[in-house]
Formats: sequence, structure tokens, C-alpha cells
Amino acid sequence: MHVCRKNSPALRDPAEFKILVRDNCALTISRANEKQDNYRNTNLKIALLDLNYRIIIKRNLSTRAFLNPHFLIQAITDSILKIIKDSRLTKLNIFGVGLGLPGPVDAQRGKVYFLPNIAGWKNINLKVILSKKLRLPVFLDNDAKLMSLAEYTLGAARGAKCAVCITLGTGVGGGIVIDGRIYRGVNNIAGEIGHLPINESGPVCNCGGRACLEAYIGNNRILRQAKKIFKRDISLEELSALAKKSDSRALKIWSGVGNRLGMALVSVVNLLNPDRIVIGGGVANAGAILFDPVKKFIVKRAMPVQARDVKIVKARLGPDAGIIGAAILVGENIGKPKVKNFLILT
Repeated sequence: MHVCRKNSPALRDPAEFKILVRDNCALTISRANEKQDNYRNTNLKIALLDLNYRIIIKRNLSTRAFLNPHFLIQAITDSILKIIKDSRLTKLNIFGVGLGLPGPVDAQRGKVYFLPNIAGWKNINLKVILSKKLRLPVFLDNDAKLMSLAEYTLGAARGAKCAVCITLGTGVGGGIVIDGRIYRGVNNIAGEIGHLPINESGPVCNCGGRACLEAYIGNNRILRQAKKIFKRDISLEELSALAKKSDSRALKIWSGVGNRLGMALVSVVNLLNPDRIVIGGGVANAGAILFDPVKKFIVKRAMPVQARDVKIVKARLGPDAGIIGAAILVGENIGKPKVKNFLILT
């Protein structure tokens, strides 16, 4: 969530923050991209950014204890108010609030249709609820779209005419940027690449569909497969390290992930003809052992003209891209103020 403030004094906790905050700021909320977050333990992040989108403060809020969405909404509200108070701000100092959420979100209406990896969220008018609770301007969007907005503005998609940005974590999210604007579709929820079916039948996805890409390459799915093969718990980092040491079992797992992602991206390349595909999220930290099979699959299976000019690159902004995108979202909706700082809950 993103809030912007005016004429704030310096922060008073140098042991924690070590940076002075001046003039205005904005507050944003978006899902934290933890290494192994799961269905019942998704995190939200709170952060303070300046107008150059540099992060000054960052905190986490776990969703684990909030199975009822209204309790989580209250926790979000309380977290916003606390960081404002801790920063020695008031609501009069706040510019706007922006949120990034992991699921289908109607950005224009401020409505959350559902969140596949957080229980209980269905058809919630979150913008209306939070606006009333906070008495502040609130803006929200899908977290992958905000990552896309950030990567296009400041990161690996900068300068692209048509970019597709993908986040690989617990879920698989996506955003499409065409001629500098997020493409949203009729219901403002375009870009759900994680829910493209890649088989006629297959595992049931958290969205209710079957054989979705996310059901094959979400990080929990990868780790379950690895545990079955290695007969023990194993982290994504260790799985990547083993593959880089030519462990045949790890290489087979990553090759399967890359091929399935490549299969979905072939459809994207043929349909949209992008010049850039940006891949981020915790799973993308595997690097070449993931990217190489993706690239090979696209070259082999996509139509040759489209495949020739598309570049597959790693995201540059890391796990904080959603925070940065939320700040940009507020600026786009309200207009970037002539002030010093943004306060972001994401």
C-alpha cells in the first residue's frame, strides 16, 4: 500500500531507519515475495520510498493469522496507521495509498475478485473499505501488474514496445505493457499467465482450474517434487546449487520447470509478439538453469518471426518491484507531487 505525506519531520528511530524523511511521502501495500511463502503464509510489506523510488524503510506483515479477510483488512489498516505514527506523521501529511495484491483485481473499480493463495477473499470492494477506514485516497492493482509497471519504468523492460513481465513464486503472475501502458482487458484483469492451461488434464490449481501453469511451477509444487526425488526437504537455493554442480536429479527438475514455462510463453510470443519478456520472483533466482531451457523451448516451438526478436531477461528490481510499482501507481493516479518522499506499505 502506498501513502504520500507532506511536511513531515525527521524519523526518530535512527537505530532502525538511519535516514531522515522530509516533506511528503506515500504508503503502499503489496505481497512480499518470500523464498518459500505458501498458501497460509503470504507476507505484505511496508516501506518508505523517496521520489526516486529508493526504499528507506521496510517492514513485513504476515497474513498467517488472518483467515477472515476483514480481520486482515483491519490489520492492514492498523499497520498503516502505526507506520504513520512511528514516522511522526499525521493523515494530513499523507498523499495517497496504493496496494498490490496476488490475484485478479479490478484496478478501476478497486475490487478484489479473489486471491488464489490467500483463503476467504472473494468479491471484496477493498478500495471502498480502506478509503473509509483511512479517509485517504486508495489505489490498488494486481501485484504482478505493479511489478510490470516498475520494470517498465525503471527496470529490465524499460524501452520495450511490448513487454510481458512474469513473477515466479508461490503463484505465477503476469503483466502486459504495450506502448508504455498496462494492458488490462475488458474486466481489468488481463495478464493471468499463471492460469494458462498447458495440458488437457493435470493437477487442480488454487484458482479452481486444472493443469494451469502455476500448478506445475509454483515454488511449493517445485519443492514437493524435489522432496519426493531427494527424499528430504530441500530449498530452492539448494536445488539451484545442486543443478549448477551438474546433479542430474536437480537438472531434470529445473529442465521440467523451464520447459513448462517455455510452453506457456510460446503462446504468449505467438499471440502478442513482444520484444521483451521479463522474468522475476524467487524461482527466477535459479538463473541460467531456468532461463536456458525457456529460451531453447521458445526458439524451437514459437513461430520464427516472433521468436527472432523477443529477448528473455531477468527482472532487475528484485523482490521490491511491487513496492516501487505501487508508488508509481499512486503517482499516475494523483500526479507526482513536488515533494521529497513516499511512504509505502506493500
